[in-house]
Amino acid sequence: MASNVVVVLDNGGGLIKAGIGGERDPTAVVPNCTARPLSSKKFLLADQLLSPTEDLTSAVLRRPFDRGYLINQELQSTIWSHIFSSLLHITPSSSSLLLTEPLFNLPSIQRATDEIVFEEFNFKSLFVSDSPSLVHLYEASRRPYDVVSKAQCSLVVDVGFSFTHAAPVFQNFTVNYGVKRMDLGGKALTNYLKELVSYRSINVMDETFLMDDVKEKLCFVSTDVARDLQIARRRGNDNYFRCTYVLPDGITHTKGFVKDPVEAQRWLTLSEDGELPHLAGTDEADQTEVKSKPSERNKVDLTKNEFSLSNERFLVPEMIFRPADLGMNQAGLAECIVRAVNSCHPHLHPVLYESIILTGGSTSFPGFAKRLENELRPLVPDVYQVKITTQEDPILGVWRGGSLLASSPDFDAMCVTKTEYEELGSSRCRRRFFH
Repeated sequence: MASNVVVVLDNGGGLIKAGIGGERDPTAVVPNCTARPLSSKKFLLADQLLSPTEDLTSAVLRRPFDRGYLINQELQSTIWSHIFSSLLHITPSSSSLLLTEPLFNLPSIQRATDEIVFEEFNFKSLFVSDSPSLVHLYEASRRPYDVVSKAQCSLVVDVGFSFTHAAPVFQNFTVNYGVKRMDLGGKALTNYLKELVSYRSINVMDETFLMDDVKEKLCFVSTDVARDLQIARRRGNDNYFRCTYVLPDGITHTKGFVKDPVEAQRWLTLSEDGELPHLAGTDEADQTEVKSKPSERNKVDLTKNEFSLSNERFLVPEMIFRPADLGMNQAGLAECIVRAVNSCHPHLHPVLYESIILTGGSTSFPGFAKRLENELRPLVPDVYQVKITTQEDPILGVWRGGSLLASSPDFDAMCVTKTEYEELGSSRCRRRFFH
């Protein structure tokens, strides 16, 4: 392998995205945790957790991140070591590393990270970046004639695993004083879904991986919550949100699945008045047959482990827009964005509103961008245009920006080398990254 390899590591609280700089997609997208299944005595890590044969029911989880910051360096080092040796097959001593870290990372955590990179893995050089600047870099290069590229300015809304940031970026640098944060992310949404399902049907408080899957497959953002709550109250077949999720039984299947995917997607065809469009060209006999099928599927079979979802499907993502409904003393995402923009110079306001970029796994919910625009428009002056762009892959957006930066000719000059780290120490070297 070439000696000037740049390893790009987007080290998220939920997922690690790792690969070689210059490539379009990462080599590995794996959970940033270890887990011990009930049937095993040893902990599985990274890609081992994604095995289709592995039964992770009630698995015991250990995460190196807590509330968005790295707290267990030893565990993180173990996960990285497995990724470098088994997935990327690289030699750290002859490679450079581009690493992402959370905004406003604590100096003590930065020092510990530098120790792992240079003293434990012996990387040749290191560059540390934050997520918003890499997202901006990737979007600007992807759309060279767009306002993001022309004005060199954007507002990156990153809905991550532990929290959500609204971060203004100007000329590839994150404007630190303009960043606003919400203590809500994908982890909180999963925990809320766990509580709702546990209270209403079956205890799933220990089923983190399972409920993550339920959230990703079945949850969506409502554009009219009052209407959808009324629909969710209906009984039987007229409740277009009701669907059933089957839990793994450990014998025939080790992963959960949606019982009827077609039924789960019915809400997509709802009209403004909350009704489904009538099927054209079918007689009454056909319609009654079509209607009877879902009702049979809706009957929850008590001999099997399964539960049904209804209003939980849109109430869980609703947290991002209405955290106060859960008793959290925080503003919703739209207010968070307005405050971030108002913290910047007035000349930047119109450009920031016109170049909002959504990234992070939790922006993948269907209807997210439309709902955010509906919430944001009344808060923004009429003279400003609001334009919201969701990344083509919100989970990989940061990594792709890092891969682009790592392949640029100036990258080596931006890095801190191992020699400089040994001579000057961590804090002096960190000044180069303008954090």
